[in-house]
Amino acid sequence: MSFYLRTMAVWPPLPADLARLRELAYNLWWTWQPAARELFARPDPGLWEAVGHNPVAAILRLAPGALLATAATPEYRELYGRVMAAFDRYMTGPTWFEQRHPDRRGRVVAYFSAEFGLHECLPIYSGGLGLLAGDHCKAASDLGLPLVGVGILYKHGYFTQEIDREGRQEAAYPHLNFAEMPIIPVTDTGGQELLVPVELPGRTVHLRVWRAQVGRVPVYLLDADTPKNRPEDRLLTGQLYGGDQETRIAQEMLLGIGGVRALRAMGVCPSVWHINEGHAAFSLVERLRELVQQGVAVDTALEAIRSCTLFTTHTPVPAGHDVFAPELVDGYFGRLYTQLGLNRETFLQLGWDQARGGFNMTLLAFRYSSFTNAVSRLHRTTTRRMLAHLYPDIPVEEIPVDAVTNGVHTATWLAPEWAGLFDRHLAPGWREEPEDFSHWEQVATVPDPEIWETHCRLKAKALRFVRERIRDQRLRNHEPPARVAEVEGYLNPEVLTIGFARRFATYKRATLLLRDLERLSRLVNNPDRPVQIVFAGKAHPADRPGQEMIRHIHEIINREPFRSRIFFLENYDMNAARYLTQGVDVWLNTPRRPLEASGTSGQKAALNGVVNCSILDGWWPEAYDGSNGFAIGSDRDYEDEEAQDEHDATALYALLEEAVVPAYYERTGGIPLRWVALMKGAWQTIPPRFNTGRMVREYTERFYLPLMERGEHFAAQNYAAAHRVQAYRRFMLQNWQHVKVLAVEVNGAGREFQAGDVLTVVATVYLGPVWHRDVAVELVYRTGDPDTGPLHTLPMVLQQAGTAGTYEYAAPFTLPQGVVSFTVRVRVVSPDFAHTFDLPLVTWAPEF
Repeated sequence: MSFYLRTMAVWPPLPADLARLRELAYNLWWTWQPAARELFARPDPGLWEAVGHNPVAAILRLAPGALLATAATPEYRELYGRVMAAFDRYMTGPTWFEQRHPDRRGRVVAYFSAEFGLHECLPIYSGGLGLLAGDHCKAASDLGLPLVGVGILYKHGYFTQEIDREGRQEAAYPHLNFAEMPIIPVTDTGGQELLVPVELPGRTVHLRVWRAQVGRVPVYLLDADTPKNRPEDRLLTGQLYGGDQETRIAQEMLLGIGGVRALRAMGVCPSVWHINEGHAAFSLVERLRELVQQGVAVDTALEAIRSCTLFTTHTPVPAGHDVFAPELVDGYFGRLYTQLGLNRETFLQLGWDQARGGFNMTLLAFRYSSFTNAVSRLHRTTTRRMLAHLYPDIPVEEIPVDAVTNGVHTATWLAPEWAGLFDRHLAPGWREEPEDFSHWEQVATVPDPEIWETHCRLKAKALRFVRERIRDQRLRNHEPPARVAEVEGYLNPEVLTIGFARRFATYKRATLLLRDLERLSRLVNNPDRPVQIVFAGKAHPADRPGQEMIRHIHEIINREPFRSRIFFLENYDMNAARYLTQGVDVWLNTPRRPLEASGTSGQKAALNGVVNCSILDGWWPEAYDGSNGFAIGSDRDYEDEEAQDEHDATALYALLEEAVVPAYYERTGGIPLRWVALMKGAWQTIPPRFNTGRMVREYTERFYLPLMERGEHFAAQNYAAAHRVQAYRRFMLQNWQHVKVLAVEVNGAGREFQAGDVLTVVATVYLGPVWHRDVAVELVYRTGDPDTGPLHTLPMVLQQAGTAGTYEYAAPFTLPQGVVSFTVRVRVVSPDFAHTFDLPLVTWAPEF
């Protein structure tokens, strides 16, 4: 468009006693409140579906008088009153955070993420990372945590997936009308839209800021599609994960640098900065620039920004970690080097990845965060191995990466049908305290017929949704009338239905189940115990192998043995995810272990009584107990991917044939009792652990609160602690070469030992110029395998100081039974360090 149009949303007149309907439409609290959604759907249910369950668009597009006619009914007025009363109780009532930490109420956590999955009507997400971010914000709101989100408002979202008649994925990019979305532009003190400048090579890009209100939590979204920008710059916030490397680095500068500046412009002063994946790591650079421009020395400034930053990493797959060529970084940051107090070399070192020869956003975030966490325990192990080259002298299990296993927002993902059933049978309070195991234990008392009847209703609804989507796809593709008509006979609700729905990244192995087509044919076409399978998911438009998997599934679907047994549901989004995770029987997950960081779709499925059947990867090893789902294969890792695929496929077929299918079809009085027992087992063990209420409390107690303290401590008295720590680091790096373990003596060496015997281990160390109070001397031992057995440490106590920098330390060592391997080490300590190896300097004893 070559001319400017000012756009605004013009609402229909609202009766005075319904005036707050507009307020409700612009607060995404309604996304997890069925009664609130009903307020917007009831005037025109067809329109509600057509606009993707978007209350703003639904109201703006209503026929004149339709709202007034509906609102005139007593039933609607009663519903409105009930919803608004619940909304007010939620927004003004006491919260966990203010009751537990009243002295921290004003301390804000800034949560940066490239994507937020809040609802399907706001399509600025691609998969699990975004849905996790959305659920994180919802749980923060529930808990009253003072958190603000920062992301990007993509004009064309991710993409809409269409599958043509040959199975090719076609990517369409919708033109989102922000005026019809539940977001509000942020204005400055003069009432004008807020614009935030970010300098890019040769020009300045101006960002509008929009607010998506998520209960109590605002999520601020940055938008470059403003007339003040050049046409090509307006496209920088056009697509999520689109464009080339230049687009990506520019987009990540807008997110990181622009996000910090937007918060400053709005008067938001975060105490904690949470970087959700490396895309937002340039926020560190902007915060560094701010401090250096205030006169803070660069090394001191780096300590200050590190002191209050948390980094969450979400993937062990290399494609998930952005690495930019040094020439590209020069082009975009060269003019900032002097503002940062750095030269080219020192700037590149902030994020330099020697192995990949570029500037790594993940390493930038990792190096300048006090804490880094993975999103499951297994992912923590995998991440530590990935980072081991940065810690060559430290056992892998001590590399400073923590784990907070992901969860899901219960109220968002639990079907209303199940919520109603639980209201009747569970004690009051289960909705407000989803992490309380005692509530979920009561599921055991729910009659099996009620559970099965509810599941069957949800299954029928889900399969009807899939049939309608497949029919619409065939109509769009101009398939023959017979092909369209036959869809009505698809997806018998009496048949065991397996769902596989997720991003079509190759490591997720969507086609693992298709490796042995003869065996698969026997499985799905068994005349007495048939099986049907629904696939769904998007491949990134640049991921050719992922798209080829979709095409391969489509080709298999059209072979005669599978035509009415295997299906592909196009354009998988949050709406489709709700239908499938609430309505299939089995949730299949087949990633190549250990490449699944966490995964949350299986948690959503378990929340709705759908039985998980998964490789022991991501979150599943922490959840699986033998009575709450099925595990495919074993928890071993492989060097050979082909051997792994063959082993896992064979294990999957055997599991389906010998365990899953029999459990589903074995009936007593029409009820599959063993199956319902699995459903109950999942409810009793999975929702109370794998929910975002528990997750965000864990983030708060383990990271946010300590970071609030650290940030204040390091900033106090003109960054005195930050200056002290950076000087201490520099001194230790310069002088650690002097530290040596001169001798280790063990009493009783050479004799036979029994469990419980006590050895006295004495170490003589030379510290040179290093003060003895700045080190810890430890006895380190493993039980079992000397390379992989559990690692333990015992502090050694200073016995005496010798001459010329030598010291003697000793520790009693009570021997455990079995094989024991031990040694002595010296490491740096400081009360200002966030964790044991904040400065990874360690000296190990030589052979003794």
